[in-house]
Amino acid sequence: MEQGWLTVGKLVNTHGIRGEVKVFSQTDFPEERFAAGSQLTLRNPETQQKLTVEIVSARPQKNMFIVKLKGYDNINDVEKYKGWILSVTKDNMVELEEGEYYQHQIIGCRVLTEEGEELGLITEILVPGANDVWVVQEQKIKGRQILIPVIDDVLMDVNVETKTVTVRLMEGLI
Repeated sequence: MEQGWLTVGKLVNTHGIRGEVKVFSQTDFPEERFAAGSQLTLRNPETQQKLTVEIVSARPQKNMFIVKLKGYDNINDVEKYKGWILSVTKDNMVELEEGEYYQHQIIGCRVLTEEGEELGLITEILVPGANDVWVVQEQKIKGRQILIPVIDDVLMDVNVETKTVTVRLMEGLI
């Protein structure tokens, strides 16, 4: 079985000459993922080559994290990993509270109206700013997409077990 990976961040550049790296965080749990002693998998997105790394320290800087990896003590050790992805296996997902879910659990869900009419499948999640927007590939008209804002007035129920989302269509939404 192919192992499922969750992206934690992307190693975008080096920082200084002592082996620290700049990581663009792609996790809602940076305090856990970048904590000292955390083990992550560094993966090359092109070749799928991977290696396990351990976090020594991390600190936020602007919209990035400056991360020190164990055993990588100068710029030459880490430079070759620019562009690589930091990941964890799906086995290492953080338990979420009731009513919370991961983005990968939403992709592929069927979208139904309150009346039970099927609109289509969620194919993508956009994060433009104030709230997420789910892109629904419409079933009736192939190629047409519906944009569903993830707000309380529209989102009625999300059931990741049955892979269904129930929405209330506001005027002008479709």
